[in-house]
Amino acid sequence: MTQDTRGERIAKWLARSGVASRRDAERMIEEGRVRLNGHPVTHPATFVGEGDIVLVDNQPVSAPERTRLWRYHKPDGLVTTHRDPEGRPTVFGSLPEGMPRVISVGRLDLNSEGLLLLTNDGELARKLELPSNGWLRRYRVRVFGVVDEQRLASLAQGCVFEGVRYGPITAALDSRKGDNAWLTVSLREGKNREIRKVMTGLNLHVSRLIRTSYGPFQLGTLLRRELEEVPPRILRDQLPKGETPPAGSRSR
Repeated sequence: MTQDTRGERIAKWLARSGVASRRDAERMIEEGRVRLNGHPVTHPATFVGEGDIVLVDNQPVSAPERTRLWRYHKPDGLVTTHRDPEGRPTVFGSLPEGMPRVISVGRLDLNSEGLLLLTNDGELARKLELPSNGWLRRYRVRVFGVVDEQRLASLAQGCVFEGVRYGPITAALDSRKGDNAWLTVSLREGKNREIRKVMTGLNLHVSRLIRTSYGPFQLGTLLRRELEEVPPRILRDQLPKGETPPAGSRSR
């Protein structure tokens, strides 16, 4: 029996449906949150075929559609999660009605702003997040404190802060007014709150952080909370060399 006749592994199917990344989908299965045709799914290698009914948290999940990607201008004050235990407003709750189920490519923390990529395909999200892509992420950062440009330049060699090693960061001083300064900061592999933590190590407090680009995708002139879909041709052209849109790019 071929995979085409068996269908598709449910963890991958859920990822392409925009429910979560494949890893998170596997976690949902372990937690007993996924059912197939009325029965609990106990293994991520379970196959989904045409006409099967999949429920997550007792809610039906639609079959994967063509792969789509959006640029979103995230304002501060929103968390990048579908459900927040503290009840804070989320990115996904702020999206316009009629949007399909989407997940984010990476995250921006509560107080960060700027470009956030959203997709209905968890497989695409995983590929775009891979450090091996080498995609540059660029930020405008406002800091409070005395900027030591020599120490700033040294970040290009990597650094260690509170026992955590960070990769090369390119940081340059753009302007300064009193104790406030604007920096342009670029990195290729971002750990959780990396820029804020590294700047703290330089005795600088980040008062504003705006992501302006993620790989070839730019924030551009998007207004706060504005959403714009990336045309399919542009998406295909901008994928890392050798990659093609995942299987979800075809209609089902």
